[in-house]
Amino acid sequence: LHAALAAGPAVEAIARAGDVLVEVLRAGGQVLAFGNGGSAADAQHFVAELVGRFERTRRGFPAVALTTDPSIVTAVANDFGFEAVFARQVEALGRAGDLAVGITTSGNSPNVVRGLEAAKARGLRTIALTGNDGGAAGRLAEVHVNVPAAVTARVQEAHMTVLHLLCAFVDREVEG
Repeated sequence: LHAALAAGPAVEAIARAGDVLVEVLRAGGQVLAFGNGGSAADAQHFVAELVGRFERTRRGFPAVALTTDPSIVTAVANDFGFEAVFARQVEALGRAGDLAVGITTSGNSPNVVRGLEAAKARGLRTIALTGNDGGAAGRLAEVHVNVPAAVTARVQEAHMTVLHLLCAFVDREVEG
């Protein structure tokens, strides 16, 4: 798949992200994906493709969008603050060798940054999909896929394309 992609820093980052995703799934790890607003929807869409199917029928892979349980999100936000909604779930569900995928168009969403920090502290692999200059999330992640644009809609459109490319890596590279 690498050969099919054109050269460039963003493409290299996408290829690295695909490699990490494939390594985690081959090793039996799970994916924890999270973001706010449209990025929350992107996390949910990505997880649906992993658990269900993308372009081919294959086994489902363990993946959870940390945005989908309003009881958890509101309880954690109420008790610990909104900045903790992803970190708390990563601490509860994440294990060393799993993968945390933080999606933030600004690169600086406090709850996404804290989720990535919690993931690193627990030994999870980390991928950040960001916009603008990548912000704190980009600096934190093992793999940083940056869309260097300030218009949220353009960043979100590119993020969805990146997530579909990652699903293509899984369909092509992981048996099932």
